[in-house]
Amino acid sequence: MKRASTGPELSVVIPVYNEQAGLARLFARLYRALDQLGMSYEIVFVNDGSRDQSVAILAAQFRRRSDVTRVVLFNGNYGQHMAILAGFEAARGQIMITLDADLQNPPEEIGNLVAKMREGYDYVGSIRRKRQDAAWRTYASKAMNQLRERITNIKITDQGNMLRAYSRNVVDLINQCGEVNTFVPALAYRFARNPTEIVVEHEERSAGDSKYSIYSLIRLNFDLVTGFSLVPLQFFSMLGMVMSLVSAMLVAVLLARRVFLGAEVEGVFTLFAISFFFMGMILFGIGLLGEYIGRIYQQVRARPRYVVQSILQRLPGEEEVG
Repeated sequence: MKRASTGPELSVVIPVYNEQAGLARLFARLYRALDQLGMSYEIVFVNDGSRDQSVAILAAQFRRRSDVTRVVLFNGNYGQHMAILAGFEAARGQIMITLDADLQNPPEEIGNLVAKMREGYDYVGSIRRKRQDAAWRTYASKAMNQLRERITNIKITDQGNMLRAYSRNVVDLINQCGEVNTFVPALAYRFARNPTEIVVEHEERSAGDSKYSIYSLIRLNFDLVTGFSLVPLQFFSMLGMVMSLVSAMLVAVLLARRVFLGAEVEGVFTLFAISFFFMGMILFGIGLLGEYIGRIYQQVRARPRYVVQSILQRLPGEEEVG
């Protein structure tokens, strides 16, 4: 059911995790950029269990601009995408923008996404014009993008860029999903009727380090692939059939060789190599199956995806804080 259009025109959802060093610069650029748009807006910060002074800084900013600022506080760290989902639950705008807090995506680009949404699109992704990441990270991301698109048929050119715009209808559909592991842009792409992408600028981090390690990026891509496609399981099913056929042919060849040419001791090492290869493939397949089973296990436990400790917001009719 669609919500009544009583909220602001624009909501900007920003996950925050240990970003104390760059928040002041974010505030200075973000509020100025949104004020220049000439439309009603709100900013929903979601603190994802920060262990530094991010909460105190967000609370102080809420007191300064309580008219357009809301702060959702988690009781722990649940991850970037859970923070975005919590922001979507709390946000009231007709157009939703997701933005990282590190200023790698300039807030000044928000106006371009809004303009594209007004052309009739219900989901607008973004492609970084010139990435300011390390070379290995750029190449690895492009390779994973291509592999993911082939497996899931989800066309997201730059999956690591969180500067994106969503319509109210798409966000409402996302809010109805109860998935424990998900990738928000891919979920939005599935629900969008008219998606598109635009090119945006990309800057170096204003402060701090990336919160995504190599392990986190691998886990994120596992979530993306296994959450939106059964192709990996189907691939290993077909691979198993092919390997069984090849193994049967190899056994036949070895039996014929033994009958007509006699036993050959040197062939033992070849058999070892083939056996180890097969065992490696089997173990990888079992691990992949475990990924899917693990997600089923997490889902059937039905635990909350995240826990909101409190929300700093000004209720209708209240005087501005400060």
